[in-house]
Amino acid sequence: MTKKLLSFLFFCFNFLFSLYSFGQDKKYKDYTEFSRHIFEGKELKTPYRLLVPQNFDTLNFSKNKQKYPLIIFLHGAGERGETNLVPLTHFAPYILKDELRTKYPCFVIIPQCPKDKKWIETDWKLDAHTQPKEMSDVLSNVLKIIKLTEKKYPIDSKRIYITGLSMGGFGVWDLITRFPKKFASAVPICGGADEKTAEILKKIPIWTFHGALDKVVKPERSRNMVKAIQKINGNIKYTEYPDVQHDSWKPTYLNHLMWEWLFKQKR
Repeated sequence: MTKKLLSFLFFCFNFLFSLYSFGQDKKYKDYTEFSRHIFEGKELKTPYRLLVPQNFDTLNFSKNKQKYPLIIFLHGAGERGETNLVPLTHFAPYILKDELRTKYPCFVIIPQCPKDKKWIETDWKLDAHTQPKEMSDVLSNVLKIIKLTEKKYPIDSKRIYITGLSMGGFGVWDLITRFPKKFASAVPICGGADEKTAEILKKIPIWTFHGALDKVVKPERSRNMVKAIQKINGNIKYTEYPDVQHDSWKPTYLNHLMWEWLFKQKR
Protein backbone atom coordinates (compact mmCIF):
# COMPACT_ATOMS: atom_id res chain seq x y z
CA MET A 1 0.00 0.00 0.00
CA THR A 2 1.51 3.33 -1.10
CA LYS A 3 2.07 6.32 1.14
CA LYS A 4 -0.39 8.35 -0.96
CA LEU A 5 -3.14 5.78 -0.44
CA LEU A 6 -2.46 5.64 3.28
CA SER A 7 -2.59 9.43 3.48
CA PHE A 8 -5.85 9.45 1.54
CA LEU A 9 -7.44 6.84 3.82
CA PHE A 10 -6.27 8.74 6.90
CA PHE A 11 -7.83 11.94 5.49
CA CYS A 12 -11.11 10.12 4.78
CA PHE A 13 -11.23 8.69 8.31
CA ASN A 14 -10.66 12.11 9.91
CA PHE A 15 -13.25 13.70 7.64
CA LEU A 16 -15.90 11.08 8.47
CA PHE A 17 -15.07 11.30 12.18
CA SER A 18 -15.48 15.07 12.05
CA LEU A 19 -18.88 14.70 10.40
CA TYR A 20 -19.91 12.17 13.04
CA SER A 21 -18.74 14.43 15.89
CA PHE A 22 -20.57 17.38 14.34
CA GLY A 23 -23.73 15.27 14.14
CA GLN A 24 -23.35 14.25 17.77
CA ASP A 25 -22.77 17.86 18.86
CA LYS A 26 -26.00 18.98 17.18
CA LYS A 27 -27.92 16.91 19.74
CA TYR A 28 -26.73 19.19 22.51
CA LYS A 29 -27.33 22.85 23.18
CA ASP A 30 -24.30 25.08 23.48
CA TYR A 31 -24.48 27.71 26.20
CA THR A 32 -22.34 30.51 24.82
CA GLU A 33 -22.23 32.31 28.16
CA PHE A 34 -19.50 29.76 28.93
CA SER A 35 -16.22 30.55 27.15
CA ARG A 36 -14.19 27.64 25.71
CA HIS A 37 -10.69 26.76 26.94
CA ILE A 38 -8.19 23.88 26.77
CA PHE A 39 -5.67 23.16 29.51
CA GLU A 40 -2.49 21.55 28.16
CA GLY A 41 -1.35 19.17 30.89
CA LYS A 42 1.84 17.09 30.86
CA GLU A 43 -0.04 13.82 30.38
CA LEU A 44 -3.24 14.95 28.64
CA LYS A 45 -5.33 17.89 27.49
CA THR A 46 -8.41 18.92 29.43
CA PRO A 47 -11.09 20.98 27.66
CA TYR A 48 -13.12 23.16 29.99
CA ARG A 49 -15.74 25.87 29.95
CA LEU A 50 -15.69 29.00 32.09
CA LEU A 51 -18.57 31.19 33.21
CA VAL A 52 -17.87 34.64 34.67
CA PRO A 53 -20.31 36.58 36.89
CA GLN A 54 -23.06 38.52 35.18
CA ASN A 55 -21.96 42.06 34.20
CA PHE A 56 -18.34 41.16 34.96
CA ASP A 57 -15.93 43.42 33.04
CA THR A 58 -13.42 40.98 31.52
CA LEU A 59 -11.31 43.86 30.14
CA ASN A 60 -10.89 45.93 33.31
CA PHE A 61 -11.41 43.40 36.09
CA SER A 62 -7.98 44.15 37.59
CA LYS A 63 -9.53 47.36 38.95
CA ASN A 64 -12.40 45.43 40.52
CA LYS A 65 -11.78 44.83 44.21
CA GLN A 66 -14.75 42.49 44.63
CA LYS A 67 -13.95 38.79 44.94
CA TYR A 68 -16.34 36.07 43.77
CA PRO A 69 -17.07 32.45 44.71
CA LEU A 70 -15.99 29.68 42.32
CA ILE A 71 -17.98 26.51 41.55
CA ILE A 72 -16.45 23.44 39.93
CA PHE A 73 -18.86 21.00 38.30
CA LEU A 74 -17.80 17.43 37.43
CA HIS A 75 -20.03 15.75 34.84
CA GLY A 76 -21.06 12.10 34.57
CA ALA A 77 -19.75 9.25 32.39
CA GLY A 78 -22.11 10.00 29.51
CA GLU A 79 -20.61 13.46 28.98
CA ARG A 80 -17.00 12.35 28.47
CA GLY A 81 -15.14 13.24 25.26
CA GLU A 82 -13.35 16.23 23.81
CA THR A 83 -16.09 18.38 22.23
CA ASN A 84 -16.14 20.81 25.18
CA LEU A 85 -19.92 20.94 24.77
CA VAL A 86 -21.73 17.94 26.27
CA PRO A 87 -20.56 18.52 29.91
CA LEU A 88 -22.79 21.61 30.06
CA THR A 89 -25.96 19.52 29.61
CA HIS A 90 -26.87 18.76 33.22
CA PHE A 91 -25.60 21.91 34.92
CA ALA A 92 -25.69 24.96 32.66
CA PRO A 93 -29.53 25.19 32.45
CA TYR A 94 -29.69 25.49 36.24
CA ILE A 95 -26.75 27.77 37.04
CA LEU A 96 -27.75 30.14 34.22
CA LYS A 97 -31.20 30.83 35.64
CA ASP A 98 -31.63 34.61 36.04
CA GLU A 99 -32.54 34.30 39.71
CA LEU A 100 -29.34 32.41 40.52
CA ARG A 101 -27.06 34.60 38.42
CA THR A 102 -28.45 37.75 40.02
CA LYS A 103 -28.53 36.50 43.61
CA TYR A 104 -25.27 34.53 43.55
CA PRO A 105 -22.72 36.02 41.14
CA CYS A 106 -19.87 33.54 40.75
CA PHE A 107 -17.34 31.92 38.44
CA VAL A 108 -18.03 28.38 37.21
CA ILE A 109 -15.57 25.83 35.78
CA ILE A 110 -16.86 22.78 33.87
CA PRO A 111 -13.98 20.52 32.76
CA GLN A 112 -14.39 17.54 30.43
CA CYS A 113 -13.05 14.07 31.17
CA PRO A 114 -11.67 12.09 28.16
CA LYS A 115 -13.75 9.23 26.78
CA ASP A 116 -11.33 6.55 27.96
CA LYS A 117 -10.79 8.00 31.47
CA LYS A 118 -12.67 8.49 34.73
CA TRP A 119 -12.38 11.21 37.37
CA ILE A 120 -11.41 8.36 39.68
CA GLU A 121 -10.49 4.95 38.30
CA THR A 122 -13.05 2.76 40.04
CA ASP A 123 -16.14 0.78 39.12
CA TRP A 124 -19.17 2.75 40.33
CA LYS A 125 -21.36 -0.39 40.30
CA LEU A 126 -19.42 -1.90 43.21
CA ASP A 127 -20.75 -1.94 46.78
CA ALA A 128 -17.54 -0.25 47.97
CA HIS A 129 -14.08 0.75 46.75
CA THR A 130 -10.67 1.67 48.11
CA GLN A 131 -9.42 5.11 47.12
CA PRO A 132 -6.45 4.86 44.70
CA LYS A 133 -3.15 6.05 46.20
CA GLU A 134 -2.61 8.52 43.37
CA MET A 135 -5.04 11.10 42.07
CA SER A 136 -6.04 10.61 38.42
CA ASP A 137 -4.34 12.69 35.71
CA VAL A 138 -7.72 14.22 34.88
CA LEU A 139 -8.40 15.44 38.42
CA SER A 140 -4.80 16.65 38.63
CA ASN A 141 -5.54 18.85 35.61
CA VAL A 142 -8.77 20.07 37.22
CA LEU A 143 -6.82 21.19 40.27
CA LYS A 144 -4.37 23.06 38.04
CA ILE A 145 -7.26 24.73 36.19
CA ILE A 146 -8.64 25.90 39.54
CA LYS A 147 -5.26 27.37 40.50
CA LEU A 148 -4.93 29.02 37.09
CA THR A 149 -8.37 30.59 37.43
CA GLU A 150 -7.56 31.81 40.95
CA LYS A 151 -4.42 33.45 39.66
CA LYS A 152 -6.11 35.17 36.72
CA TYR A 153 -9.46 36.23 38.19
CA PRO A 154 -10.70 37.77 41.49
CA ILE A 155 -11.68 34.48 43.15
CA ASP A 156 -12.56 34.34 46.84
CA SER A 157 -10.30 31.48 47.96
CA LYS A 158 -12.48 30.96 51.03
CA ARG A 159 -15.53 30.22 48.87
CA ILE A 160 -14.54 27.51 46.39
CA TYR A 161 -17.35 24.98 45.98
CA ILE A 162 -17.49 21.68 44.13
CA THR A 163 -20.40 19.57 42.88
CA GLY A 164 -20.80 16.67 40.49
CA LEU A 165 -23.10 13.85 39.50
CA SER A 166 -22.71 10.09 39.09
CA MET A 167 -19.10 9.57 37.93
CA GLY A 168 -18.65 13.24 38.82
CA GLY A 169 -20.06 12.55 42.29
CA PHE A 170 -17.26 10.01 42.80
CA GLY A 171 -14.82 12.65 41.55
CA VAL A 172 -16.10 15.20 44.07
CA TRP A 173 -15.64 12.78 46.97
CA ASP A 174 -12.15 11.89 45.78
CA LEU A 175 -10.99 15.49 45.34
CA ILE A 176 -12.30 16.80 48.67
CA THR A 177 -10.67 13.85 50.43
CA ARG A 178 -7.29 14.72 48.92
CA PHE A 179 -7.68 18.49 49.43
CA PRO A 180 -10.16 19.03 52.30
CA LYS A 181 -8.79 22.52 53.04
CA LYS A 182 -9.25 23.68 49.45
CA PHE A 183 -13.04 23.59 49.33
CA ALA A 184 -15.57 25.52 51.41
CA SER A 185 -18.26 22.89 50.77
CA ALA A 186 -19.24 20.04 48.46
CA VAL A 187 -22.41 18.69 46.85
CA PRO A 188 -21.78 15.15 45.52
CA ILE A 189 -24.83 13.67 43.78
CA CYS A 190 -25.47 9.92 43.24
CA GLY A 191 -21.81 9.12 43.82
CA GLY A 192 -19.78 7.14 46.32
CA ALA A 193 -16.52 7.20 48.25
CA ASP A 194 -14.09 5.13 50.28
CA GLU A 195 -15.68 5.07 53.73
CA LYS A 196 -12.25 4.75 55.34
CA THR A 197 -11.55 8.36 54.31
CA ALA A 198 -14.43 9.78 56.39
CA GLU A 199 -12.19 11.16 59.15
CA ILE A 200 -10.46 13.47 56.64
CA LEU A 201 -13.81 15.05 55.78
CA LYS A 202 -14.96 15.74 59.31
CA LYS A 203 -14.78 19.54 59.05
CA ILE A 204 -15.91 20.20 55.48
CA PRO A 205 -19.64 20.97 55.01
CA ILE A 206 -21.14 18.36 52.66
CA TRP A 207 -24.68 17.95 51.38
CA THR A 208 -25.06 14.77 49.37
CA PHE A 209 -28.06 13.54 47.36
CA HIS A 210 -29.23 10.22 45.91
CA GLY A 211 -32.33 8.63 44.39
CA ALA A 212 -33.69 5.63 46.32
CA LEU A 213 -34.52 3.87 43.03
CA ASP A 214 -31.06 4.41 41.47
CA LYS A 215 -29.97 1.29 39.55
CA VAL A 216 -26.74 2.79 38.15
CA VAL A 217 -25.06 3.80 41.41
CA LYS A 218 -26.55 2.08 44.44
CA PRO A 219 -27.99 4.50 47.02
CA GLU A 220 -26.04 2.51 49.63
CA ARG A 221 -22.90 4.21 48.31
CA SER A 222 -24.16 7.57 49.62
CA ARG A 223 -25.89 6.09 52.67
CA ASN A 224 -22.76 4.30 53.85
CA MET A 225 -20.52 7.35 53.40
CA VAL A 226 -23.02 9.51 55.27
CA LYS A 227 -23.11 7.01 58.16
CA ALA A 228 -19.31 6.96 58.29
CA ILE A 229 -19.14 10.76 58.55
CA GLN A 230 -22.03 10.95 61.01
CA LYS A 231 -20.22 8.42 63.21
CA ILE A 232 -17.39 10.92 63.71
CA ASN A 233 -19.81 13.88 64.11
CA GLY A 234 -18.88 15.37 60.76
CA ASN A 235 -20.69 18.23 59.00
CA ILE A 236 -22.87 16.17 56.66
CA LYS A 237 -26.42 16.55 55.28
CA TYR A 238 -28.18 13.85 53.27
CA THR A 239 -31.26 13.97 51.04
CA GLU A 240 -32.63 10.79 49.49
CA TYR A 241 -35.48 11.09 47.01
CA PRO A 242 -37.88 8.11 47.50
CA ASP A 243 -39.29 8.15 43.94
CA VAL A 244 -36.19 9.18 41.96
CA GLN A 245 -33.89 6.92 39.94
CA HIS A 246 -30.42 7.93 38.72
CA ASP A 247 -31.23 11.51 37.70
CA SER A 248 -31.25 12.88 41.25
CA TRP A 249 -29.37 15.96 40.03
CA LYS A 250 -32.58 17.38 38.55
CA PRO A 251 -34.45 18.00 41.83
CA THR A 252 -31.15 18.88 43.52
CA TYR A 253 -30.17 21.68 41.14
CA LEU A 254 -33.78 22.97 41.21
CA ASN A 255 -33.68 23.17 45.00
CA HIS A 256 -33.21 26.83 46.00
CA LEU A 257 -32.43 25.72 49.58
CA MET A 258 -29.40 23.80 48.32
CA TRP A 259 -28.07 26.89 46.53
CA GLU A 260 -28.74 29.08 49.56
CA TRP A 261 -26.87 26.61 51.78
CA LEU A 262 -23.98 26.29 49.31
CA PHE A 263 -23.27 30.00 48.98
CA LYS A 264 -23.41 30.52 52.74
CA GLN A 265 -20.42 28.24 53.27
CA LYS A 266 -17.03 29.78 53.89
CA ARG A 267 -13.68 28.24 54.82
